[in-house]
Amino acid sequence: MKIIEGTTDFVLPEKSAVAIGKFDGIHLGHQKLLSQLLLQKKQGLLATVFTFDIQAAAFFGGEEKELTTKEEKRAAFAALGIDVLIEFPLNKETAATAPEAFVECWLAERMHASYICAGPDLSFGKGGAGDFTLLSRYADRFGYRTELIEKVRIDGEEVSSTRVREAVRLGRMEEVRRMLGKPYSVGGIVEHGKKLGRTLGMPTANLLPEEHKLLPPNGVYDTRVCIDGTDRVCSGISNVGCKPTVSDENRLGIETYLYDFTGDLYGRAITVEFLRFHRPERKFDSVEALKTQIAADIEAGRKFTGADQAAK
Repeated sequence: MKIIEGTTDFVLPEKSAVAIGKFDGIHLGHQKLLSQLLLQKKQGLLATVFTFDIQAAAFFGGEEKELTTKEEKRAAFAALGIDVLIEFPLNKETAATAPEAFVECWLAERMHASYICAGPDLSFGKGGAGDFTLLSRYADRFGYRTELIEKVRIDGEEVSSTRVREAVRLGRMEEVRRMLGKPYSVGGIVEHGKKLGRTLGMPTANLLPEEHKLLPPNGVYDTRVCIDGTDRVCSGISNVGCKPTVSDENRLGIETYLYDFTGDLYGRAITVEFLRFHRPERKFDSVEALKTQIAADIEAGRKFTGADQAAK
């Protein structure tokens, strides 16, 4: 997959099929849109995703936390078979571009768009005045066709990044899983912690996620851990919080105990998948009380993840 980033001065070598969106979370609605895009590869078009290098809401002073980091998006698009990913620079100059000029300059002249798909909430150009109606109005003039991809609904409500984000913030990980089509996950490199888990006979793997990655509420979760670069997947329990074993107590971290795992994960990349909220984070009066609670968490977690695997 070719990645175009940090520039507005680019030209695609062939006619393209373009999907426009923010793609934060890459939920079922996004997946529906991307599946339609990928069908155009059979017509000889470059499957191209057009998104922004930062979240538009963050640029305009709104939401800064991301469901999906830039690296996670890149990996997901590459795995799907996207040919070109354009991470368009969002700044004062590009944000002030008239929607009509945006269509002519970038979609028509630079990207040679032959097919463009987007959702009904499409917004682009100065003041967000560009929408799907405007995009379709210029289709004949610039020689492309458009396809409106309707929203996916679950329980009668539209699946959106906003809805997914709210569910993550509330710790409703089963609901998040339904909207994403897979568990919500956080990846990173295993860091050295304070080794408290090791002294309790329960060694843990510690992550310090990217600062802008949205985490669920502090507490204990039933999780699965994928060890990157291998096919190995381990069940476990994870604590989200500032203590006790992350290396920087001013940052939220994820501390995970893996069931029946032996080996050294320090410096390895892992991905933690959140399956279910188990209990809130709490401070214990003694190490023994903590150890007793962790043992109970592990027993309950083994039962849950066993049932979860059996359901697959």
